Amino acid sequence: MTKKRIKRIIQISLLAGTLTSLYFVPWIVVKAWIMPLPNTIEEQANEAVSNGFDGIIIYVDQAHHEPKCYTAGWHNKNTEQPTRPDALFKIASVSKLYTAAAVVKLNAMGLLSLDQTLADYLPELSGKIEHANEITIEMLVKHRSGIPNYTDTPNYWAHPKDGYAENLDLILGLRANFEPDAQYEYCNTNYLLLSKIMDSVLGYPHFDFIQNKILDRLHLTNTFKSIHDVTSDRMMSGYHKGHPLDLKTDDVGMIATAKDVGIFLRALIDGSVFDGNEQETYSKLYEYEHKGWVPGYQSIAKYQKDIDAVVVQFTSTTDPKLYYWNLADVEYNRVIKLLKKSRQGNAH
Repeated sequence: MTKKRIKRIIQISLLAGTLTSLYFVPWIVVKAWIMPLPNTIEEQANEAVSNGFDGIIIYVDQAHHEPKCYTAGWHNKNTEQPTRPDALFKIASVSKLYTAAAVVKLNAMGLLSLDQTLADYLPELSGKIEHANEITIEMLVKHRSGIPNYTDTPNYWAHPKDGYAENLDLILGLRANFEPDAQYEYCNTNYLLLSKIMDSVLGYPHFDFIQNKILDRLHLTNTFKSIHDVTSDRMMSGYHKGHPLDLKTDDVGMIATAKDVGIFLRALIDGSVFDGNEQETYSKLYEYEHKGWVPGYQSIAKYQKDIDAVVVQFTSTTDPKLYYWNLADVEYNRVIKLLKKSRQGNAH
């Protein structure tokens, strides 16, 4: 067989593989990915809505530029109220950045030790969570505990539980997924337990500690523990494909504006939220970016080092197959491309 024929066979095989993979990728994601890049972030926001999101907020804090919010779609599509840049949004797992920072501060204050175990702080869980006497606080923060994830229980989001005890009950008595510190596995139970441990060592709700040591320090007045702390008109509506109701009244964690999340993330990165050696400790424990998902709400908060930009994106639509999770990534990456393109243009 000639080299030319072998090369042709390889090309055909690669093409067939590409076409097969595209077959399994939802067209809505492929379409968003292959569309020509627009000229502005405003156009990109409108494009995201045309691709299926009910509303989008994009906050950009780039060095040497004034921070800016871009919006498109609906704050509430039932009343046809346009998206507001100051809308409150459920940030879901983005809140883990705040929790990790609080753990670092408590460790620095001597109220919490990263080396002590789950059983040391919550002895009632010995025998109920496998390896509770070996899983350290550090392992919980790093998602290296092996504890099963309570949100992975069948149909969890169709009937979410209320509070610490109900959620924890879903995994008590289950076998560990792996030995402590043997591997990484993202797990919401880790942070459920960290929140309980912080409540215990503080003697008061850990969010009050986050408020005092982080939010007040950064003058963040638009970050809250739950929807019960704000008026409902400030909440951006959230929609889940196949579900007829607006999900903004479901109480599932912290809420904030995109600007508040952006300011916090910038302070996390530049260290202004920390004292002493706290940032050094944090850097060994957790990441400096996060994504979040609860029904109706998706969030992305990341730092782009090469252009010194914090970019936060909120999208108010989710779906059962997580197509919109991937779509949000595509839309976010296109925003980053626009920022880089703009910077290159300014450089010339």
